[in-house]
Amino acid sequence: MATPDFVLALREKIGHDELWLPGVTAVVLRGPEVLLVRRADSGAWTPVTGIVDPGEEPAVAAEREVLEEADVVAHVESLAWVKVIDTVTYANGDRSRYLDLVFRCSWVSGDPFPADGENTEAAWFRLDALPRLSEDMSSRIRVAVEGTEAARFER
Repeated sequence: MATPDFVLALREKIGHDELWLPGVTAVVLRGPEVLLVRRADSGAWTPVTGIVDPGEEPAVAAEREVLEEADVVAHVESLAWVKVIDTVTYANGDRSRYLDLVFRCSWVSGDPFPADGENTEAAWFRLDALPRLSEDMSSRIRVAVEGTEAARFER
C-alpha cells in the first residue's frame, strides 16, 4: 500500500514507534450493491479504506479515496461508526493504530476499476452475495447499511 508522504516524514523521526492516525472506511452503496476492492497486499476484499491527510476533512478523504482507489465518484451521506482499530504491525516493523471513521456513501458515477495500484480488483457485489470478508470488514458494511440516523460509538 502506498504510504503517505507525511507518514514517511514522521517515520524518519520516530522510527517504528506506534503512530495514531485517522482513517476512513467508505461503504459505497448502489441500490442493493456495495463497492469492494481486493487489496494488493493481502488479497482480502474490503470496502475502500485510507488515511486522512493532515488538515483534510474526513468526509472529503473518504470520497477522495474511493476516486483514487476505484475510479468511482461517491458522495458521503452519513457517519455510521467511530471506532479504534487494534495496533497494526507492518512487515517492516512499523506500528500504527487507527481511529476509523466508517462512512455510508452513495454512488454518483463511474465503473469500478483498480485505479491506483493499491488493489488488484474493484467491483460491485450484491449485499446478499458478498465474497469472503473478515468479521471486521463485514461489521463495517453491516453498520453502514443499517443507516441509523446517529453514528455508532464504541464504548
